[in-house]
Amino acid sequence: MAEKGSGTPKRTTRTRRRKVDVEEPQSTGAAEAAEAFAGPSSRPAIEEAFEEAAAAREEFGDGLNDRDLDFESNGSREPRPSDSAGEFVEAGDNIDTGLEPGPGPGPGEFEPGEGYPGGRRRRRRRRGRGGGGAGFDQAGQGGYPRQQQGRFRQQTGQRRGGQQQPRPQQHQPGGPPPRMDGPGTPVQGILELHPKGYGFLRDAKAGYFSQDTDPFVSSSLIQKLGLREGVLITGEAVSGGRGQGPRLRQIDTVEGRTPDNYREIKSFDELTPITPHQQIKLETGPTPITMRVMDLLCPIAKGQRALLVAPPRSGKTMLLQEIADAVSHNHPEIYLMVLLIDERPEEVTEMKRRVRGEVIASSLDRELENHIRVSQLVFERAKRMTEAGRDVFVLLDSITRTARAFNKWSNSGRTGTGGLDIRAMDLPKKMFGNARQFEEGGSLTVVGTALIETGSRMDDAIFQEFKGTGNMEMVLSRDLADRRIWPAIDVTKSGTRREEKILPPDVLESVTLLRRSLISLSPVEAMEQLIKTLAKFPSNKEFLAKVKAVM
Repeated sequence: MAEKGSGTPKRTTRTRRRKVDVEEPQSTGAAEAAEAFAGPSSRPAIEEAFEEAAAAREEFGDGLNDRDLDFESNGSREPRPSDSAGEFVEAGDNIDTGLEPGPGPGPGEFEPGEGYPGGRRRRRRRRGRGGGGAGFDQAGQGGYPRQQQGRFRQQTGQRRGGQQQPRPQQHQPGGPPPRMDGPGTPVQGILELHPKGYGFLRDAKAGYFSQDTDPFVSSSLIQKLGLREGVLITGEAVSGGRGQGPRLRQIDTVEGRTPDNYREIKSFDELTPITPHQQIKLETGPTPITMRVMDLLCPIAKGQRALLVAPPRSGKTMLLQEIADAVSHNHPEIYLMVLLIDERPEEVTEMKRRVRGEVIASSLDRELENHIRVSQLVFERAKRMTEAGRDVFVLLDSITRTARAFNKWSNSGRTGTGGLDIRAMDLPKKMFGNARQFEEGGSLTVVGTALIETGSRMDDAIFQEFKGTGNMEMVLSRDLADRRIWPAIDVTKSGTRREEKILPPDVLESVTLLRRSLISLSPVEAMEQLIKTLAKFPSNKEFLAKVKAVM
């Protein structure tokens, strides 16, 4: 019979050990298992996988916890943050650093009796409990994680005697972690960066919308090559395996150049902006008269920051379509982009069918977040092309609706006139202010529309914020539109800053004489007289010659 002094402490000790075993953190044993398997050469990849998992935990909140990180004896399995939230990163993957898997032991190479600490006990507890952890599943359009019953169970286990044998799995494929050396698929897309440092390649043909098939770009690859948001990348992607989305393995070109040559391109902020002076001709013939009037009264140059101020039903949409047609017809060297934010779906369809350029739209039936990310990505794309020396022309319809979206999205807690958040205009004004011409070559022209007379104090406040920021302003008149006089341009309120830099001296002299004659008339009479006179001449050149001869 055992003594009291010796029996009781033994039972107490065993009870405490069992308690410690139950409460032992899983994440510690998982990290040791991953490190023991992968070996020292793969530790950077493992650490980066843990960082990406931490980023996913921070982004998705309580939908991700330590129990979601289930580990296997042949590697660690961690969620990779992505739009679908249903993709995983294997610790043995050659993910962001370009390293091959380390020389650690593979499946079946453990010595008898070895294994990660606590692994056998946890396996027994899992078999006893029958699951209960949280997993990941495709969350549909929103891309958020949702709880999934059951638990990702281990595919390999260490039987008694120390030898590992594979366990049958019905739903999860077995085998070693997927490698990055399999056959790849050619991919092409526009790089969109996440605040955490990684990114995805978006398809321009799909309107830059996020899709499950968008290749994932690791943060180390972005930092290594100095990639900027909005660049056009061509390369090779491989499947991540086990339900993962594609991952970019190799980059062939960046903006049509090799990755090494792309580093030589100066960033947008390092280039030298100058006053626009190269005119963009909009006149395509005797008609449409609207484009001829704009060439005379509101000339546009490469790098112009133009604001079209329009009340409802004043011909704004038709004016934008005619501008797009004229630019694509007279200047094929200019890359035309039409950005429609919060517009009607039928107008989006009409614009896509008519305009010979890239039309990107986030119609009013789309989510607010989609308006924000698409508008920012389009302007980043335009900046990258401008850095490469190209001339880009962006038609934005409308600045007012874009600012409304940013106002709902921002949350500073302080509002100003018309309920406008004090920080809501920061990003829209920055996008509009990107328009400029560079001394080194390349230009970004932005023509945006601002809505007035809508009955909304917020719209008036937005217009006042943008008023004076452009170097060309054209105001459409509601009185002219009600009288069905097109174009409904208010001559007295429309004009271009520093037009002497754009127009030749002889043309500038004739335009000055024309303005003096029109300013003495009312806006309605002035536009009626100008339209009738222009219709008598086949071109503006002949019309200005007549004006100079008469006056």
